[in-house]
Formats: sequence, structure tokens, C-alpha cells
Amino acid sequence: MFKCGTIALVGRPNMGKSTLLNALVGQKISITSRKAQTTRYRIAGVQTRDSAQFIFIDTPGFQTRVMNTLNQTLNRTVTSTLNDVDVICFIVEAGYWGVDDAKVLRLLPSDKPVLLIANKLDLFASRFEIPQDRDTALFEFMGMMGQTWGEIAAQTKGFESESISSPLGEFAEIIPMSGKNKDDIGRLLDIIEEHLPEGVAVYDAETLTDRSERFMAAEILREKVFRYTGDELPYASSVVIDQFKLDGKMRRIAATILVDRDSHKAMIIGQKGERLKKISTEARLDMEKLFDGKVFLETWVKVKRGWADDLAELRAQGLE
Repeated sequence: MFKCGTIALVGRPNMGKSTLLNALVGQKISITSRKAQTTRYRIAGVQTRDSAQFIFIDTPGFQTRVMNTLNQTLNRTVTSTLNDVDVICFIVEAGYWGVDDAKVLRLLPSDKPVLLIANKLDLFASRFEIPQDRDTALFEFMGMMGQTWGEIAAQTKGFESESISSPLGEFAEIIPMSGKNKDDIGRLLDIIEEHLPEGVAVYDAETLTDRSERFMAAEILREKVFRYTGDELPYASSVVIDQFKLDGKMRRIAATILVDRDSHKAMIIGQKGERLKKISTEARLDMEKLFDGKVFLETWVKVKRGWADDLAELRAQGLE
């Protein structure tokens, strides 16, 4: 009896959603960095077993600060996804619960199975010198999360419990785990499969994502921009693919990195262009690995002031 369904990965920023997606699929299809606004698009990752096909939907971290047009668009992506899936994985940090988590909890529908993923269990365990103290703290955390959503919200300092739309909702499962642990990933897949509906596979068994190579090229380059600029560059940077052509087995790609200010452009280019060269080289190598072929990559940096508040520009980038 085959099962097939869609599973949303949701949570506040920096909860390891994209890293978890990559682990569940078994291939890097969603970019990662320690910056809180790395994921901007709804990305599907596909894992197919003999008994089930899992279609995971990675969503942007729900934004609670700096409500520019970009962040409002990201939040609409999150809320619209919740209405279209069969199962929801709500990802929090093991042992921690805060007001930003409660704001995401407010969005969750009570008519779908919601699995609470207490992620980063490895980091949680490292805080304790005595295993018994760790086990006690984890037990207390899981006990709190085992209540109804209204009761959890009432204990969240700084959050108004009345804003929980489904006060009687509760989690179908609570799963402490680490996205870096293969056994935990396998156990999570087993648990999710129990909640999937019966149905035929939507994708071929070899399919890993619904996104095109053009899209993946832009995401890989954007990941390198985030990683190699550290905290120097604000989130107001993006990547546009100007050209993507197949020349035999070679992919010829021309890309523009959009930034908001001249000073941001200088940060990316670096002294004598060294930083841009490093960003482009690392992006090209990752593209060649993903596409299994040679890539010729040309990269420019362009200043476009206010692009993150320009709805037409966001739509042109596929951010609806």
C-alpha cells in the first residue's frame, strides 16, 4: 500500500530547516548559511522509498522583524504553504522555546498532523556535563511541549496566548533529534510515513527537486555571497541569472549579484576583486558537482537601490 504526500518544514529563522531538508533528501538541494534569511523560496525536495514518496517543502524562516516588502513576501510563502500540505514539521531548537516560536505556532492549522521536531539535539547535549541533568532538562521541555497549543502559548513570556488561532491543537508527535545524525533522519522518515495519505508517486524515483538548474545556479551563487561576506553584508542582496545556456556538455552561465548600496558592492568585490573571485570560483565548483559537468560562470555586481521593497523586482525574481 503506497503512500505519497507533501510535508512542510516550518519554523523561525536559523532552525536548520534547509540542512534538515538536504539530509532527508540525501542531496544538497537547498542552500545553507548561518544567516537568518538564507531560504527565500519554496523548494520541494523528494525522497522516494519502496513504500512511500515524501515531497518535502522547505519554507523561509518566518520573519518577525524588519517588515519590508521582501519579508512580507517570505511570510506569505510560509502561510500559503501550510494550507497546501498533508503533514507539517514544526522545527524548534531542542530545549529552547521563545516568543518567535510562539508566533509560528499561531499559524499552524489544527486539522493537519503537526510533528514537533526538537532539532539540534547535539548542541543541546553539549551544554550539560552530567547526562542526568541533560535528560531531566529534555524531559521537562518535552513535557511542556506535550500540552495543547493554547497552554504552551500561555507559558510563553511576552506572547499573547489569545492570538493562537487553534487553542485546542496539539502535536501529533514530539521528536528530539539532530539533523546531522543518520539514524535520527531514518527514524524521522519512518514517523512521517505513518502520517502520509495513500496515493501514487508524483515524481520519478530519481527526482530530487522540482527546481530547475537555472534556479539552483542562482541559489548556489547566493549561498557563497552570504558565506564569504560574513556579517558585513546585510540581507539585501540577491542573484539574478542573466543567461543559462548549454554548449555541448558545458553550461555557460552569466549572473548578476544585486545589492542595495555602493558600499555593499565594494564588500562583495573585495580588494582587487579577490572576494568576488573566491565567491565565483566556489560557486562554479559546486555547480559542476551538482550538474555533473563543466561550468563557465561570469559574475557581475550591480547596485539597485531599494530592490527589497520593489514588488515588481521581487516578482521578477520569482518571489510572489
